[in-house]
Amino acid sequence: MFSTCDIDRHDTDILILGTGGAGMFAALHAMQTAPEGTKVTIAVKGLIGKCGCTRMVQGGYNVALGNGDSVERHFMDTIEGGKWLPDQDMAWRLCEQAVVRIRELENEIGCFFDRNADGSLHQKAFAGQTADRTVHKGDLTGIEIINRLMEQVLSRPVEKLQEHRAIGLIPTKDGSALAGVLMIDMRTGKFRFVRAKTVLMATGGGPTMYKYHTPSGDKTMDGLAMALRAGLPLRDMEMVQFHPTGLLAGDHTRMTGTVLEEGLRGAGGQLVNHAGQRFMFDYDAKGERATRDVVSRGIYAEMRKNNNPDQEGVFISMAHLGPENVVKKFKGMVKRCADCGFDLAGGLVEVVPTAHYFMGGVVVDVDTRTAMEGLYVAGEDAGGAHGSNRLGGNGVANSTVYGGIAGDVMGADIRGMGALRDPDETVLEAELTRACHPLTRDPALVLPLRKQLQEAMWDDVGVMRTEAGLNHGLKRIAEISEELMEVGVAADSLAFNLTWHDWLNMRSLCDISEVITKAALARNNSRGAHYREDFPEPGAMIDSYFTVAQQKGDTVEVTREDVKFTIVKPGETILPDGEPDTLVAAQ
Repeated sequence: MFSTCDIDRHDTDILILGTGGAGMFAALHAMQTAPEGTKVTIAVKGLIGKCGCTRMVQGGYNVALGNGDSVERHFMDTIEGGKWLPDQDMAWRLCEQAVVRIRELENEIGCFFDRNADGSLHQKAFAGQTADRTVHKGDLTGIEIINRLMEQVLSRPVEKLQEHRAIGLIPTKDGSALAGVLMIDMRTGKFRFVRAKTVLMATGGGPTMYKYHTPSGDKTMDGLAMALRAGLPLRDMEMVQFHPTGLLAGDHTRMTGTVLEEGLRGAGGQLVNHAGQRFMFDYDAKGERATRDVVSRGIYAEMRKNNNPDQEGVFISMAHLGPENVVKKFKGMVKRCADCGFDLAGGLVEVVPTAHYFMGGVVVDVDTRTAMEGLYVAGEDAGGAHGSNRLGGNGVANSTVYGGIAGDVMGADIRGMGALRDPDETVLEAELTRACHPLTRDPALVLPLRKQLQEAMWDDVGVMRTEAGLNHGLKRIAEISEELMEVGVAADSLAFNLTWHDWLNMRSLCDISEVITKAALARNNSRGAHYREDFPEPGAMIDSYFTVAQQKGDTVEVTREDVKFTIVKPGETILPDGEPDTLVAAQ
C-alpha cells in the first residue's frame, strides 16, 4: 500500500520523543550544552504539555532537604523499597540529583510548591519512607511542573512535531547505531522518517493492558515495544506497580482506575472492607503506610475474601481527620471524587488496586546511554532505578533528574559525532509494512480485543501470580494477538484515523504483555510488585538477580543477571558521610 518512496524525509541533530518531565527537561538541557547551531526537535504523540503521565502526578517529588533527612537516607529507602533489585548507581544519582533538580524547578523553571510558615518547602509523608520528604503543590503537583516546563519549552527555538507518533527505531545497515525514527504525522496520516545524531526515548510507560489502570488510554508502551523490536535488552519487565487506591467508579466512566494519591494514607487515611473493618494491620505492621506492593496485595486479598461481584473493591475513609481539613489538604481529589458521586472528605470512597507505573524498561547506564549508539532513554522507559518497587514520589523525580542528565549527555556527545547516519532501508520497509498491516484487512472493532487483553492481564498476570495462571495468560495473549492480526481498519482517510491508532496501540500492548508474562514466569520468587503465590518467599537478598528480556528473531528470551551491589550490600546501610556501615539488626 505504501513504499519507502512515500515517506517524508526529515533531518535534525537531537530528537526527543515525548514531552513529559523527562522529554522537556532534556530539551532545555540539550539547548544549553549542545554546540551553537544544533537543531533540537521534540516529537509527541499528543500536544505539548497536554498529554503524558507527568501531568497526572498528584502526590509530589521526593527530595532530601535536611531536617534529619539526607541523600543517604533517601537512597536506602529506595534500595530497601525496591527489595535490593535497583541499579544502585542509578538510585544514588536519582537521590543526589533530586536536590539539584528541585532548586532548578523553583528558581529556573518557575514552579511554586507549597511552603511552611517559615518559608521552607513543605514535605509530606509517603509510604515506605523514613522521612517526610515529598515536595508538592497541593495534590496537583504534576500540573504545576508540566505547565511551567511547557512555558519554557514553547518560548525557545525548539522544532516541535506535535501529534507525531513514533512507530519504529531504524538502525544503520550494520546495526551498530541508530539512524533515526519512523513516525506517523497523525494530522495527515503520512509517514515521516526523522534522522538524528542522538535520539532520546522518553515516551513513558503506561500499563494500560490491565482492567484497572491510571494512565490515559493512549499510553500504550510504544517506546518499549519499539526497543524490543530493535533488539535492545529490557530489564525487570515483570515489575508492574499497582497503586493500591484507584477510584472504582464503574464501567460507565473512564475515571475508574484514577489514583487517589498516597498522601491520603500518609495523612492518616484508613482502609476498610465491606464489613467496615480496618484490615491492613492484618497484612503488615505499618498498616496503610506500608509500601504500595504490600497494600495492593492486602486490598486484593480482601477483595477475594469478599467474593461479591457487586462489591468488588474496598473503601478509603478520611472523615475521622475532619472533613474541612481533608478539603483543604486534598482539594483536587475531593472535587474529583465528588464528580463521580463520592464524598472523600466525609464518607467512604470505593478503591481497587490499579496498574500505575512500570519499573521495568530499557537497560541503560547511569548517563542514560543504551547498547545502541545514538539512542538514550530516560523516565519510565528506562529500567534500573526502582528495582521491584517504586517509592511514591520517586517517579517524577526520576523523570526530571534523568531527563536533564540525558539532555546534558546528548549535548556533549554530539560534539564528537560526524554526519547523520544512513538508515537500513530494509528495516524501514519492514516497519512501514507492519504499520500498514491493518489497512489491508476488512474493518472490524479493536475495542473488544483490548477489553479481552485487560481481563486476561488482570486475572492471570496481575497483583497475585502463579505458574498456571501465567501460562494461561500467555495462551490468552497469543490468541488475542492472532485475532488482532485479522482486524482491519478503514483506509479511506488516514488523517486522524483514530481506529488505526487504536490498532497500533493494541499491537504494542500485546507485545509488551507477552514480555511481562514471560519475565514473571522466569522469576520464581516474590519481590516487590511481583508476587508469586507458588513462590511466596523473596529469596536471599545477597543472591538477588534481575531478569533481562530480549527479542531473538521471532522469540522473546528471558535470562537473569546478578545485581551488582556497587554501593551497599544487604545487611549494610550507608551513613551520611557516604560510608557503608554494617547494620546491628538483621534486615
